[in-house]
Amino acid sequence: MSFINKTLSSFGIGSVKVDSVLHQEALYPGQKANITIHVYGGGEQQEIDNIHLKLCCRYIKEDLDVSSGTLQRKHQSHTLVAWELPYSFTIEPRESKDFEVELDIPWNTPITVGDTKVWVETDLDIHKTPDPTDKEILTVRPDVIMDGVFSALENKGLRIRQVECEAVDGLPLPYVQEFEFVPVDGPYHGQWRELELVSHYTSDGIQMWFEIDRNRQGTKGMLASLLGKGELVHHLSIPLNVDAKQAGDLVIHYLEEVYT
Repeated sequence: MSFINKTLSSFGIGSVKVDSVLHQEALYPGQKANITIHVYGGGEQQEIDNIHLKLCCRYIKEDLDVSSGTLQRKHQSHTLVAWELPYSFTIEPRESKDFEVELDIPWNTPITVGDTKVWVETDLDIHKTPDPTDKEILTVRPDVIMDGVFSALENKGLRIRQVECEAVDGLPLPYVQEFEFVPVDGPYHGQWRELELVSHYTSDGIQMWFEIDRNRQGTKGMLASLLGKGELVHHLSIPLNVDAKQAGDLVIHYLEEVYT
């Protein structure tokens, strides 16, 4: 089933209806999303104060529960990029208006695998009326470089077991996306229990941090925490001008140099 022109949001309030339509099957970090917002008038004239469109993601943050003294994992939301109409307008009965929106998808937009969620929210502001909000989950696929890294790891027998966005300190964003791989065959099978990987785009390139668990003790959720404390030692920087194969080769060479 094609997701081209998939209706992202459809809701009505009073006599006004709004549809937001994405013109791509999926989003890619570093590229653009083209969205058309259709506003349809109803049986009477209506003043529209504004239209808001937001691309959002969620991440997990651990907070101390004072009553129990334990850490609770809670979902938080973050706005990646936003657009709003810079003026109000009037929609006449049975009139339709279209607004073309082009969003630059940030490089650090999470890839939608595992428990990761990315969505579009469309809000319509109408005076003296509760603001309606619709949320539609989207698909975000890896960019060329990250796709090359994933392919290289897979060729070595590593498979993704879990992916989460975790809260982190010390970076421009409040989260990082953490990938957990397990060796199911290949040269690392029987040597590593799991590999954890975090990546973050900067103007200089892709920064990657790695942790490997050999002792079956588990390091779940620790990589982001160690990154926030500045305690991660194994770090690789990949230039933005490499192709997919080069990126994958750099990661494999680094892992074998450091961990084998």
